[in-house]
Amino acid sequence: TNNYVFHSLVTVAVLLFSLTTVYGGKVLVLPLDGSHWGNMKVIVEELHSRGHSITVIRPSANWYIKEKSPHYSCITIPASGGGIDEKIFSSFVTRLLQIQREGGGFWSRMSLELEVVKLFSESNRDLIEMMTMIFEDAELMQSFHDANYDLVLTDPATGAGTLLAHRLGLPLVFNVRWTIQGEGHFAIAPSPLSYIQWVPGAMLTDKMTFQERVKNVLFYLFTRVQTAYVTDPNYIPFAADIWLMRNDFTFEFPRPTMPNVVYVGGFQCKPSKPLPQDMEDFVQSSGDYGVIMMSLGTLVGHLPEDIAEDIATAFAQLPQRVVWRHTGKRPASLGNNTLLVDWLPQNNLLGHRKTRAFVAHGGTNGVQEAICHGVPIAGLPLMFDQQDNLNRMRAKGVAKIVDIATVDGDIFLEAVKAVLYEPSYREAMQRLSRLHRDQPMKPLDRAMFWIEFVMRNKGAAHLRTESYKM
Repeated sequence: TNNYVFHSLVTVAVLLFSLTTVYGGKVLVLPLDGSHWGNMKVIVEELHSRGHSITVIRPSANWYIKEKSPHYSCITIPASGGGIDEKIFSSFVTRLLQIQREGGGFWSRMSLELEVVKLFSESNRDLIEMMTMIFEDAELMQSFHDANYDLVLTDPATGAGTLLAHRLGLPLVFNVRWTIQGEGHFAIAPSPLSYIQWVPGAMLTDKMTFQERVKNVLFYLFTRVQTAYVTDPNYIPFAADIWLMRNDFTFEFPRPTMPNVVYVGGFQCKPSKPLPQDMEDFVQSSGDYGVIMMSLGTLVGHLPEDIAEDIATAFAQLPQRVVWRHTGKRPASLGNNTLLVDWLPQNNLLGHRKTRAFVAHGGTNGVQEAICHGVPIAGLPLMFDQQDNLNRMRAKGVAKIVDIATVDGDIFLEAVKAVLYEPSYREAMQRLSRLHRDQPMKPLDRAMFWIEFVMRNKGAAHLRTESYKM
């Protein structure tokens, strides 16, 4: 009896001690919609599971950020907040593909650049209107001060979260791949032009010829002029305490970094869960041939009809089963081996033992999930950073790229067959997967440590250089 009482007292004491050492912080999150919200949501849910209180600021017009959630409370601003209407974006993608398929001449390229500038200009104007509404709402701003938040967590692809953290005087953590000025490293770390590509779309690696280095320098000079007149006077993106960088060196080429940059590439990857029964039955029917998965990300549900027909024709010639996320018109040439779906559980299907190849647009999230699960890629880049992401994967021997401007059924089929049947692609990707997994702490746990570090220490100024003030 005495031993039982003693053990009970020890247990109670340990529990009481644990309660006194657990700290539930308060985090104010200003995210970006679309695929960026997909990975921010992973961090938000993990913070909630660790006892932290999360408040998310969202515009009333958005795609994926739900107003009601068990993981966070929500402040909804009656504005578009820099979001892009789904129909407008779909029209933009169609126009983008049309320009690319008309040829790669100077005027086509300029037209493409103007389309991108117009899209982001409208988005930034909406964002400014939302932030003006927030800053001019005295009651809302006072509620932020009264809430005693520990930090602001934001995606610096827009400057909204940085501005809010500065106004509130709070520590700042970035969940970052891009800032308003470009790829995140360029805003904070030394970036030697001799082996680091400066401009997205230049299709350079860390092994440049002399001509490629000259090209890189010219791109650098051009973009520096742009930023000097556009963003530098109005927005300083470097003041975050911690930069949670959404890549790592299985994805990125080796490069200089800084003490407050924490690499969390692949943090959204999880062990695969069982597929829905109908999809599992379809996958199992593939036998030893396995399955090909095709998805062009959260924002692009379908391609122009002529390209979709060519792809369907190519898939029909393969013995593998195909699961294809396609929300457009059903291709007339679709084979019996192809399942069209409006949505697919990408991580779970990539992690399935029968998945042999991933036909992807090259978004960061999808590429990292492919690395996690060791699935080689047939790439069909459409816009933004996708070409460069896939170019990195091609340089590492794990991807074959198809140019959307020239693709037809034969070219597409050849690329998919290469990834399926040339062992080097799968072997190289499985090696990347092993390297990604061989680290002392999981990327998500590393992100949690540093966010909580900033909470405990009221920032991380000792890791942050003062260069951003110069």
